[in-house]
Amino acid sequence: MIAASPYSEPNDSRWRLSALQLNSQPDPASNFAQVAALLATLPKAQQHLVVLPECFAVFGGGEQLQRQFQAPLGEGLLQQQAAALAKAHQLYLLAGSMPTSSPDPQRFYASSLLFGPDGRLLADYQKLHLFDVAVADSTGSYRESASTMPGNKVTLSQQGSLKLGMTICYDVRFAGLAQQLAALGMNVLAVPSAFTRPTGAAHWHTLLRARAIENQCFVIAPGQTGVHANGRETYGHSLIIDPWGEVLADAGSEVGVISVEVDLTDCQQLAQKMPVKLHNRFNSELKP
Repeated sequence: MIAASPYSEPNDSRWRLSALQLNSQPDPASNFAQVAALLATLPKAQQHLVVLPECFAVFGGGEQLQRQFQAPLGEGLLQQQAAALAKAHQLYLLAGSMPTSSPDPQRFYASSLLFGPDGRLLADYQKLHLFDVAVADSTGSYRESASTMPGNKVTLSQQGSLKLGMTICYDVRFAGLAQQLAALGMNVLAVPSAFTRPTGAAHWHTLLRARAIENQCFVIAPGQTGVHANGRETYGHSLIIDPWGEVLADAGSEVGVISVEVDLTDCQQLAQKMPVKLHNRFNSELKP
């Protein structure tokens, strides 16, 4: 299923892209206070997309805590607070991920939600690929599917000249998802994340630059950073990358913001010079 938001106001190709790098903890109030403080430091822009990390509102307190704060789409305290921040700062706010209700009472969706400058919920995406892996860190292994329901749709949200492809963290390892979004016209890929330190050090920059190069799009990938309440350590290094694969901004390992003004026509100009979508013979020519 493909979901696209009909709401479309801005038309200029120039956008400011900003990513907040956080060290979120179990208490939503303190996390939202940190987000609000960082939003206040950002430059003003007529067309401004700000992306928050995965689990920005509640993190490091176990899956029971995530389940406690789940709510249906468009409802609940966490969603209300995110909407209020978007409206107060008059920007497009992609709330990296937060728990929303699923048909399974034992599991929630990890949902990425886009709020407009008027506070309206414009688009939603539920994480497709769940992190069930063994990692050489203090946690050792992860089984996200035990508490999280996988999504079942691809979401491209068009807001004027911005064509935003929505993914979450582990999704970045599955090139087919980004390629499907690119086929729909994506020019900015959002990857809100909470990468572990070992996997981040090994693969974070490589994967994100590859997605930008393959799909000739901007990539904005905010991450969690540092040690969290449950002892989990995240990698940080939130990135903004251009369609040529150049890293425009890297947040390093500290809490903070990165912000870049871009021209989305760069994607189209690159595609005209190097039309890889047209050259791709695997779309239809080659059969098993």
